[in-house]
Amino acid sequence: MNNFLLGLQFLTRITIKKNLDWSEKACGGSVKFFPLIGAILGIIYVLVGYVIYYLLPSFNIYLSAHLIGFILLFCNIFLTGALHCDGFTDTMDGILSGRKRERILEIMKDSRVGAHGATCLILVLIGKYSMFTDLMVNQNIYITHTQFFNSLFALFLMPIIARCCMSIAVVLFPYARKEGLGKAFHEYSSKKSMAFALLFTFIISLLLGTIGVIALIFTIIVMYLFNRYVANLIGGLTGDVYGATAEIGELVVLFVFVLAQSFI
Repeated sequence: MNNFLLGLQFLTRITIKKNLDWSEKACGGSVKFFPLIGAILGIIYVLVGYVIYYLLPSFNIYLSAHLIGFILLFCNIFLTGALHCDGFTDTMDGILSGRKRERILEIMKDSRVGAHGATCLILVLIGKYSMFTDLMVNQNIYITHTQFFNSLFALFLMPIIARCCMSIAVVLFPYARKEGLGKAFHEYSSKKSMAFALLFTFIISLLLGTIGVIALIFTIIVMYLFNRYVANLIGGLTGDVYGATAEIGELVVLFVFVLAQSFI
């Protein structure tokens, strides 16, 4: 239970117990629970979507497409404390700098935000905002019931699949630095942790239908290729890259569901 709560409080703003064992072994032990933590976030997103689509209209309150997109994006960022956004920004600053390995790692460690990181973060946030809007609203008219359930599946699976990709990244790829916050997660996790995360995510995706499985497979492939590219560039991954994996992974899942929405 300690490992699960540690992972929950590290990856999100949800605090249940303050006096946890934050040992390196406990950090590694939390890796297998990443998708389960994603499921908790997914449930919250689904509840927000339900309120927007069903509860508010019952009181004749209809939100605009732009406001819906903003609310969902706000929840996405607020619940994680922008932790993954920070890692994504640092990663993009580094890998797009065109420098050699050591300099890339220095840039990624720098707390200042560069043009590459800022631009990429803006693009990711615009992408998420646009797809959140498209999932919930179709040409300023609320989507059909069938499309709505597909949207709920997307909101639920998005954080689960993305954090499954994080588990894979932590376990499969070496850590690029001699020390760092993310090193404990890599050194004290195992392939069993990855297998548990994969199995949990696959079962959930399978229960939600073909589109769920397609989103899982496609996202894992995309994120594996991204992590492989970064690992070849800097000799492994870092905690920042784990955060980038979550951000890009969520974007890919949303893309698959928005694409599927047009066929429903």
